[in-house]
Amino acid sequence: MAAANYLRSEDQFLCSICLDVFTDPVSIPCGHNFCKNCINEHWNTSDRCQCPMCKKVFNTRPELHVNTFISEMVVQFRQSAQQKTSSSSSEQQVSKPGEVPCDVCTGTKLKALMSCLVCLASYCETHLEPHLTASRLKKHQLIDPVENLEDRMCTKHDKPLELFCKTDQTCICMLCLVLDHKSHEFVPLKEEYEGKKAELGKTEAEIQQMIQKRRLKIQEIKHSVDLSKEDADREIAEGVQVFTALKESVERGQANLIDTIKEKQKTTEKQAEAFIKELEQEISELTKRWTEVEQLSRSEDQLHLLQSVQSLKAAPPTKDWTEVNVRPSYEGTVVKAVAKLDETLSKEMKKLVAESELKTIQQFAVDVTLDPDTAHPRLILSDDGKQVNDSDVWKNLPDNPERFSYYFCVLGKQSFSSGRFYFEVTVKGKTQWDLGVARESINRKGENSLSPEDGYWTICLTNGNEYKALDVPSVSLSLKSQPQKVGVFVDYEEGLVFFHDVDAAALIYSFTGCCFTEKLFPFFSPYFNDGGKNSTPLIISPVRVN
Repeated sequence: MAAANYLRSEDQFLCSICLDVFTDPVSIPCGHNFCKNCINEHWNTSDRCQCPMCKKVFNTRPELHVNTFISEMVVQFRQSAQQKTSSSSSEQQVSKPGEVPCDVCTGTKLKALMSCLVCLASYCETHLEPHLTASRLKKHQLIDPVENLEDRMCTKHDKPLELFCKTDQTCICMLCLVLDHKSHEFVPLKEEYEGKKAELGKTEAEIQQMIQKRRLKIQEIKHSVDLSKEDADREIAEGVQVFTALKESVERGQANLIDTIKEKQKTTEKQAEAFIKELEQEISELTKRWTEVEQLSRSEDQLHLLQSVQSLKAAPPTKDWTEVNVRPSYEGTVVKAVAKLDETLSKEMKKLVAESELKTIQQFAVDVTLDPDTAHPRLILSDDGKQVNDSDVWKNLPDNPERFSYYFCVLGKQSFSSGRFYFEVTVKGKTQWDLGVARESINRKGENSLSPEDGYWTICLTNGNEYKALDVPSVSLSLKSQPQKVGVFVDYEEGLVFFHDVDAAALIYSFTGCCFTEKLFPFFSPYFNDGGKNSTPLIISPVRVN
């Protein structure tokens, strides 16, 4: 501040009684200086003549004479201060529209730096100086400049609004407390201000979080639309291939299939557009509220915040978007369309459908590796965790709870508790094997049926040519050819487990209506070596989509 440049000089010319620059300065015998009127009035109201500074007592009242030296110094000081103040004022900013002007400035109004809640006035840099230097003014409460300071006074008692009545939710003065709110709960204005400001900060954060969630949901929906379009494109391509193979007799079915899928995609896009529009509307409403809350929460004006928060609009109603999803399932669309074709084409249709289904489920291929901690002590696992066979030798391994100790079995490391997954296993050259999935809580130490009752969904080969599905009861399977590679597909939510002959693109067996409630693990049993007849390992093969 410019006033700080001459603050030290001003201290030398302040009367210790009136705390202002000397007027007719006089010196008393002890050497201290005062305004002539100030010391006279002081002694007139006192029983004895005593120096207000050093407390020296004079038996007779000293005769007072103006100290001409100090008087001349005071004149020079006033002239210097006036010049500095004038220079400082020229450097200060002139009050612009929307800014609080200084109440003391005459002529051109300078921008106010602070407002005084005691004086009910706002001051520029120059006129604020006495509040920073004079002892009696230093006690006044200064705040950032605000307009309409009279609004901070109680209209009923003309006293500063210093308290907040929690009972009536309003700002009150000290007299209000005594006269009108004596039995009410109240707190200092600042305490309520801090509490409300904290609440607004929390509300602001919550609104921002809600906006962020909705923006993420928009991204999720857009991504779902992209995935849906990919699914639609893939289904259309497969449908075209199927119906083209059936030539002219199925061209009508081909067109119907395409129209159905496109209509579903169109419906999906319209639904997505509606959801996005609704989300953007919520974001717009929330943004408006966030702006109001953010502006209010940043206010340093205690009274304004407390008075304005009462009229703050309630949060707009919003929708729970957690379960909203726009990605439809196209699975089975081709099958339904093909089913409408003439019975004479059913054989060819079944072949084409099987190939299409296999391609579809192969899209859900996962990378499976064997878990050595679950392997029976006689099993040998390859270093890459992709092959397993019987070693004819019982290895000395820790009998941990996860390890099979009765059947020659091993689980995959990966577990699945939702969605769909698919993996393929090469069984070529083996005379016995078991494949499928098992739940986490299966009995690994004793005998069981390897059926759904005991937590297994498997098929097996025994005696070189006998295929069975270990359902309840078990089902003998008549296969046209021996599978060289078996594909295992699981839809957790739909409760489905499919087994496919990968090379023939034919369905081997399906478990339906399953109720999965635990983690599922890929399950493998290469059976015993059988003197070398069954020494070929089970091999987890990479999935190649034809």
